[in-house]
Amino acid sequence: MAESTTRRGPGLNRIALYVALLLMVVVYLSPLESGIVTAFKTQQGFFETSPFAPALGEFTVDPWFEAFDRLRSGLVNSLLFTIPATVLSALFGSLAAYGLTNTDWKGQTFVLMLFIAGIFIPYQSVLVPLSQFWATIVNPAEIFAFSDPLANRSGLIALLVTHSAYGIPICTLLFRSHYKSIDTSMLEAARLDGAGIAKIYWRIILPLSIPMFVVTLIYQFTNIWNDLLFALVLVGNPANDVVTMELSALQGSMVGQYNLQMAGAFITALPTLLVYIIFGEQFAEGVAGGGA
Repeated sequence: MAESTTRRGPGLNRIALYVALLLMVVVYLSPLESGIVTAFKTQQGFFETSPFAPALGEFTVDPWFEAFDRLRSGLVNSLLFTIPATVLSALFGSLAAYGLTNTDWKGQTFVLMLFIAGIFIPYQSVLVPLSQFWATIVNPAEIFAFSDPLANRSGLIALLVTHSAYGIPICTLLFRSHYKSIDTSMLEAARLDGAGIAKIYWRIILPLSIPMFVVTLIYQFTNIWNDLLFALVLVGNPANDVVTMELSALQGSMVGQYNLQMAGAFITALPTLLVYIIFGEQFAEGVAGGGA
C-alpha cells in the first residue's frame, strides 16, 4: 500500500502541473487568439459574435489587404530608419564598451557613469529640447539640396540619429558585461605580439561579439520599430509617417474598425516576429553567455 501511494503521488503531482501549465497557456494566448479571430471577421460579424468565437459565416480576409495597403508606406519608412539606427547603436555601443572595458585611461569611471545615466533618461523628458534641437539645426534639405528624395526624408533622418544616440548607452552596458567575461590572456598575448587597440578589436573582440550583437540588434530593432512618441514629435511631413503612426490612424472616426485594427496590429508586429524567429538561436546563445 505504501509503495502504491508513493507511485501514485508523483503521477498526480505531474497531472496537476500539466493542468496548471495548460491554464497558463490559455490565459496568455487567449488575447492573441481573440485578435486573430477578430482580424478575419467582418465588421458585422465582430458585433454579432463573441470575441473568442470564429464567425464562420462572416469570415473575410479583406481587413488584411486593406490594412496592408494603408500601412505599406509606413512599413517602408520604418525600415528606412530602423535598420540603420539599430546597426549604428549596436556598433557604437560595442566600440564604447571595448574602450570602457579592455583599455585603461583616466576618467574611465566617470564616462561609464554618464553612459549608465543615459539609460534612465525617459523619452518624455527630452521631447522639448529634442524638438527645439531639430528645429534650429541646419536643415537637412539645405545640406542635401542636390538630392530631393533625401531632402524630403528629413524627419526620418532625425529619427535615425535620435534613436541611434538614445540606444548607445544600453548597448554599451550590454556589450560591457559581455566583454568583462572574455579571457584577458588572449588580449595580453595579442598585445605582446604588437597588436594595437584597433587590431585587437577587429581580430579578437569583434568575432567574439557576434552573439551579443544579435541580442542588441533584436533589442534595439524591437524598441525602435515600436516607438511612436519620437515619431509624433519629429516627423513633420505626412509622407514620412512611420508604421506606428499609420497603425494609430486605422481607428474609425465614428465606429471602431476592430477587425482592421487587429489585422494592422499583426502586420505591424510581423517584422519583429520574423527577427526573433530568424535569430532566435543566436539570441538564446548571447543571453545564456551572460551578456544580458
